[in-house]
Amino acid sequence: MAGNRRAARRGGNEASPLRLIAIAVILIGLVLVSLRLLPGSPFESSVAARWGDSGTSSDRSTGTPTDRRARQPAPQPSPSPSLEPLPFQAKDLKLDIEGWYSWSVLDRRTGKIIGSKNMAETNTTASMIKSWIVADYLRRAADDGQTPSDAKLSDATKIIRDSDNTRAEQFYNSVGRSASIKRLISMCELTDSSVAADGGWSRTALSPRDTARLGNCIATGTAAGPKWTKWLLNEMRLVRGAGDFGIRKAFPAAEQKQIAIKNGWIDRTKEQEMHINCLAVGDTWTMGVMVRYPIGMGYEYGMDNCEKITKALLRPGV
Repeated sequence: MAGNRRAARRGGNEASPLRLIAIAVILIGLVLVSLRLLPGSPFESSVAARWGDSGTSSDRSTGTPTDRRARQPAPQPSPSPSLEPLPFQAKDLKLDIEGWYSWSVLDRRTGKIIGSKNMAETNTTASMIKSWIVADYLRRAADDGQTPSDAKLSDATKIIRDSDNTRAEQFYNSVGRSASIKRLISMCELTDSSVAADGGWSRTALSPRDTARLGNCIATGTAAGPKWTKWLLNEMRLVRGAGDFGIRKAFPAAEQKQIAIKNGWIDRTKEQEMHINCLAVGDTWTMGVMVRYPIGMGYEYGMDNCEKITKALLRPGV
């Protein structure tokens, strides 16, 4: 009986061949399943491939994870087209000119301003300010839903083209006198200028830098408004007679007719000085030039020097 029990125990501990085969099959099956789920394996399944295609894979030569998106070239921004240079170049002028002079140019495409070291100093505007007075009148009329009569437009033409003082005073009264200059400073974002102590238009103080800003304010339509800007610029291109001097005269004749201008010239007996001012509006720029010198030297001296300063700043070939 004891021997039979020992034999039974040995038989119970020994695995049958069928049981061993079953265990082997299960183990092989588990290995194959693992290989099918392993990305990069020869047995990789389509599901595993999709799981692994999340933008990150392994470099099979090194086993190092790589980002497929990183292998793509980064998008490059399109190069900005370069702007044509303005006809002017910034430089220090050392001209043989008596008295004080200053200049400034504004790039209408970028808003950048260049100028002389003293471009923030002011001069009394004289007739140059009439460009604003007419612009202010026209814009306010349009804002009120009114169209100036033919007679008023004729007066405005004489103010711009011929620098008529009597009509300029009438327009100045109609736009509120010094209130109009305050609007100029605010709307055109001037930084150096001020209303005249006596409230008159002629002694408004502008700098060459603010003169260039005034020109841009007219060119962009801020000054005269969308309805009248084109009309005003055309009138300024048609300035004639004594007021046709200065900046645009430095350009070739074919280009002069495309440049809008408004100049100012006056003898200040109180200060015993001549004040000559030039404003010009080109297609991509605006410019202000101012000169001040002893009264006995006459108007022509300053008018010629406005042109002389401009020529000294032009790029070669202009």
